[in-house]
Amino acid sequence: MFNQDYLSDIPPHAKVVLGFSGGLDTTFCVKFLTEEKKCQVHSVIVNTGGFTEEELQQIENHARSLGVVSHTTIDAVKSYYDRIVRYLIYGNVLKNNTYPLSVSAERLSQALHIAEHAQKLEAIAVVHGSTGAGNDQVRFDLIFQILLPGIKIITPIRDLQLSREEEINYLKQKGVNMNFEKAAYSINKGLWGTSIGGRETLQSKGMIPASAWPTQVTATEPREVILTFSRGELTAIDDRIFAHPTAAIQYLQSIAAPFGIGRDIHVGDTIIGIKGRVGFEAAAPMVILKSHHTLEKHVLTKWQLSWKDQLAQFYGNWLHEGQILDPVMRDIEAFFEHSQQQVSGKVFVELHPHYFQVTGIESDHDLMSSRFGKYGEMNSGWTGDDVRGFTRIFGNQTAIYRQVNANTTIESLQQKSDPDDN
Repeated sequence: MFNQDYLSDIPPHAKVVLGFSGGLDTTFCVKFLTEEKKCQVHSVIVNTGGFTEEELQQIENHARSLGVVSHTTIDAVKSYYDRIVRYLIYGNVLKNNTYPLSVSAERLSQALHIAEHAQKLEAIAVVHGSTGAGNDQVRFDLIFQILLPGIKIITPIRDLQLSREEEINYLKQKGVNMNFEKAAYSINKGLWGTSIGGRETLQSKGMIPASAWPTQVTATEPREVILTFSRGELTAIDDRIFAHPTAAIQYLQSIAAPFGIGRDIHVGDTIIGIKGRVGFEAAAPMVILKSHHTLEKHVLTKWQLSWKDQLAQFYGNWLHEGQILDPVMRDIEAFFEHSQQQVSGKVFVELHPHYFQVTGIESDHDLMSSRFGKYGEMNSGWTGDDVRGFTRIFGNQTAIYRQVNANTTIESLQQKSDPDDN
């Protein structure tokens, strides 16, 4: 069934570390490597906010039943936030102005922890169950190649070009007992949102049906929530203060998700050059990003906002493509972090079924303070004569240009206003 030369350079009883989710692909990897290649497989699962304690225990039991030498569960929720998510908030990052990078950011956190675990165990190889069809293979390979130079990367599903049916048949032959029925929708849950893939996302038209969304709409009465930010980080909701922003994110998710907020389908460019669609449910991320951005518009200057927007677009794209270890990312993060010094205050949000509205902010750093005037009404910072002088200077170069090139500019304007003469 398999190419006998595959992994012929891996000696018997070699120590390998496998990123394990408990699904079909990683289950196959354990059985194939232990049965066919006699490897010592050390499985590791990195929880970035998508698993309950019960689910994690079930995954560990499954891994041990397959024959792993050891199984490790890494609680990466806080480190995921500290390393990645907080910078997505600082930058108000939305891929293509739509997607909060739920899965792509999560995969990078997982890859970083798996690499650290492989180093700790002094493994000769690291294994992941990615196929050859998506982004994850690039993200995992990229980080492993950079952090684990000289360590072999093994990807049986991709290398052997296995179909789902071939994996199932092999596992059944080996007596593996698991649910082989593929759910109609593939769901990946994490701290920064949940992705949903199904038949509707495999084509250019179609919306995921209401019944397929992980959280059903049960909240029907409008509700106001107050988000408190301290130097760009969410620290409280209403009167409830949280020790770490991850707890605030999870609490907000429990409030906003039942309204059906944060549902959408993202259409984007994959790393490998094809277009793809994916559904996502990200109530807390969408409310947080919009609220944080609104607060920033009140407390930052126009050039701070302008440069943040430009850097955030690059940061999001480069992160999506797996380049979290590029030193330029640390440079941008330093800019983001410095920009958050005055991003503190309260943001008032109204939650409604399927949508939300930011109704205003309160902040000691609000540059819209009435002490300096009210837009469109009055001001206390300058006089009318000041504005006349400023305007003359502000338009001086354009005025000089028009006087020097008077004939040319007049002819040009006449041609634009009277196209029938052309």
